[in-house]
Amino acid sequence: MTRPSLSFRVSGLDCAEEVAILKRTVGPLAGGEERLGFDLLAGRMTVPGGTDPEAVVAAVAAAGLAAEPWREREADHRAPERRARTFTTAASGLATAAGFALHALLGGGVAAALGAVESPAPWPARLAYLVAIVAGGWFVAPRAWAALRARRPDMHLLMTLAVAGAMGLGEWFEAATVTFLFALSLALEAWSVGRARRAVEALLELAPATVRRRLPDGTEEELPAAAAPVGLRFLVRPGERIPLDGAVAAGASDVDQAPITGESVPVPKGPGAEVFAGTINGRGALEVVATRAAADTTLARILRSVEEARSRRSPSERWVERFARVYTPAVFAAALAVAVASPLLFALAWGDALYRALVLLVIACPCALVISTPVAVVAALAAAARHGVLIKGGAHLEAPARLAAIAFDKTGTLTQGRPRVVEIVPLAGHDEAELLARAAALEADSEHPLARAVRAAAAERGVRVAPAESFESLPGKGATGRVGGRSFWIGSHRYLEERGQETPEVHDRLEAIAEAGRTAVVVGNATHVCGFLAVADTVRPEAAAALAGLRREGVAHLVMLTGDHAPTAEAVAAAVGIDEVRAELLPAEKLAAIEELVQSHGTVAMVGDGVNDAPAMARATLGIAMGAAGTDAAIETADIALMADDLGKLPWLVAHARRALAVVRQNIVFALGVKAAFVLLTFLGAASLWAAIAADMGASLLVVANALRLLRG
Repeated sequence: MTRPSLSFRVSGLDCAEEVAILKRTVGPLAGGEERLGFDLLAGRMTVPGGTDPEAVVAAVAAAGLAAEPWREREADHRAPERRARTFTTAASGLATAAGFALHALLGGGVAAALGAVESPAPWPARLAYLVAIVAGGWFVAPRAWAALRARRPDMHLLMTLAVAGAMGLGEWFEAATVTFLFALSLALEAWSVGRARRAVEALLELAPATVRRRLPDGTEEELPAAAAPVGLRFLVRPGERIPLDGAVAAGASDVDQAPITGESVPVPKGPGAEVFAGTINGRGALEVVATRAAADTTLARILRSVEEARSRRSPSERWVERFARVYTPAVFAAALAVAVASPLLFALAWGDALYRALVLLVIACPCALVISTPVAVVAALAAAARHGVLIKGGAHLEAPARLAAIAFDKTGTLTQGRPRVVEIVPLAGHDEAELLARAAALEADSEHPLARAVRAAAAERGVRVAPAESFESLPGKGATGRVGGRSFWIGSHRYLEERGQETPEVHDRLEAIAEAGRTAVVVGNATHVCGFLAVADTVRPEAAAALAGLRREGVAHLVMLTGDHAPTAEAVAAAVGIDEVRAELLPAEKLAAIEELVQSHGTVAMVGDGVNDAPAMARATLGIAMGAAGTDAAIETADIALMADDLGKLPWLVAHARRALAVVRQNIVFALGVKAAFVLLTFLGAASLWAAIAADMGASLLVVANALRLLRG
């Protein structure tokens, strides 16, 4: 039996650099680094079950970090570390400023303090600079030592060597400035990751921790939502958040579903309507029957998906990690070559050669590069979640930007998945209201989808419905009963034929309804046909605009894959603008159709909502599920879920993915460009230590700011 995995909180786990270190130190204990899981946002590391926890904690400590067993929903474990990091960074900055002031006052003015004229720092200034170096390096030195012992240079070791070298050359101001700026860049990096983390963790606070139920004596009591059983009837007062998924049993209200589905306006809810945990009740009180346990609510599934998503890296992230593995050692070797070879080959002074090597070490810090993609990916995922689009990982974030074709299921995807009365045809002198009233009366007690459609049409039009008397159901055919003291029947086209009351004109009209993909409900009495209702699964109102938007975004081929019969499929395709229709398909045939599309078009998405769509969604490059009406199988299989079933989000998703990919590329190019420029300046002798670290910090800040733009969606 497979043992459950173990999770640890890792203090200081904010950057891909720490992930690389932990892979090297903890990976052998877990049977390989590929078996480790990391969630930078939560500061969590996951190892396979059966791994010795004490050995893991010791290995993390050897890497210069600290680990402890993971505990759910506890206080923010990073707060003390953030406060300490802020304090030491501030102390480093103040001590650097004090050292500069002392150097200027006691050692020859501002020019001397800046190093423009030769003037050794007096001992009070050196003491202040030393305090700055110790404070700024407080969190850096342990990791540098761990990297040195492992003989694997990382940014902490590179910075430590650069600072030590500057101190050895007597460049105290530069040593202190480099230490402070590096500490500041790490603090800002932790803040930026924390901001993206908080954008996701805000979901945790959506659902109340308790539910309120009414006891038989009329009093109310609260109990933990986590302990509430399915079937519990609970109360939701106006303005409160709904604690569990459920169905409204009594009351009416408008519910703000934006936190879950991204819908911009409140949705009316009445008896029988579905509500989600974490949504906000409007002005009416509701009584709701829980349909899912707290651990299985839509919100809980979103949270689990987001947690899993954060460990699934995008192709850009994987590329950056591979590049950084080669880049850092290469620049380290180049710095060593500059320090040793320059004096021998170019007669450069040993002090100048060493200084240029130190500048290269600073430039080697891959901080801006490695942070350029994770923050952008997390910001894009958080923005999508706020728009009701749940993307299950960075691995699926970039795919929409490259889509060449999209395949759609019909029922429940392009259509609303529930029949509606779309045409009322009265005959023999009857009017629409009469016909609808008699049909609704005869269908009053039926739960058949067609019966619900008839009753809904009567309610929408304000038709008064009198109850039917002497009602008799005819299974598979229809029903009979007395309405207003007269006998009427209701049934299908086939039942009309059995009764022998069909005329050629009625036959032709009913056949036309069938050819249009609609279902006829016929109403009559003993002497004639009173009329009929055409019932159809209506196209989603946003479908045509959504598909037009996809074309504008460059998705060239739109296909419908459906198990429905061809006339119905063709009618829907014509209404929404589908290029190709494949109808009457079994699930295996849908899968084969997706395989054909992948071979002919390359990057293909499948959008569906049912169990029969799951195999095709799994085979497609990208599976997209209708999250509100979709089945659990479809949602679990999909890579992306539209939580409000809003097809209009699809063009937004494609554009959002392209924005995210553009930001990632901008960040990578900018970070590498800054480093390339400083490498050139270093070889020309025009770069300084503090300018290099300032440029590196500036690059980190700019790529973070650029990435956080994606939070606006």
